Amino acid sequence: MKKVLIADDEKDILEIISYNLMSEGYEIYTAKDGNEALDMAKKVQPDLIILDIMMPYKTGIEVCQVLRSNEAFKETLIIFLTALNDETSHIKGLESGGDDYVSKPISPKVLVSRVNALFRRIHKDTDDKALTIGNLTIDPVKFVVTLKGKDIVLAKKEFELLYLLASKPGRVFLRNEILSQVWGQEVIVGDRTIDVHIRKIRQKLDLDCITTVKGVGYKFNM
Repeated sequence: MKKVLIADDEKDILEIISYNLMSEGYEIYTAKDGNEALDMAKKVQPDLIILDIMMPYKTGIEVCQVLRSNEAFKETLIIFLTALNDETSHIKGLESGGDDYVSKPISPKVLVSRVNALFRRIHKDTDDKALTIGNLTIDPVKFVVTLKGKDIVLAKKEFELLYLLASKPGRVFLRNEILSQVWGQEVIVGDRTIDVHIRKIRQKLDLDCITTVKGVGYKFNM
């Protein structure tokens, strides 16, 4: 049974999400603010955390940043809930290490679909092999990126995106193709999602290896 932690300061939201996810067979834990979310996460080690962005004491983004700085939560799935419709809030959530976001008012069916889709993607069987291109190695089994002998820490979606592009150097991947293969057809994300993740990959690698093909997509070159 997968463990899901839901953090939101609105009681009715906690009840609605809890009920729907428990109906799907998930083990549910809840928190009412940012500090409680951190304490509960460390206590139960959930497989997925649903964080409201606007919470007392610590925002969902601050909670995510703290968790991602802890090795134990590097691979924990994180979904943001936000009543803020501005693009900036969504981008900040993704940049802090979130895997997806859902806007309020929440559709329980949509949220459950997103949760199920994320779990399916991380548990699907794969024959992916480690890629070595020059002094860059991308190992999908160990989930490690090594550049010039130094390990580079990437968030889950950043890693999957880099692996996809590097699997066929020089090939241009269309934006829709990237969204489908990295995020899945059941997960709906904004157009800026890929751009945000590409920017983070470039920053972390400090390497000019991903080329933007304007109006088309991206390709990997080294």
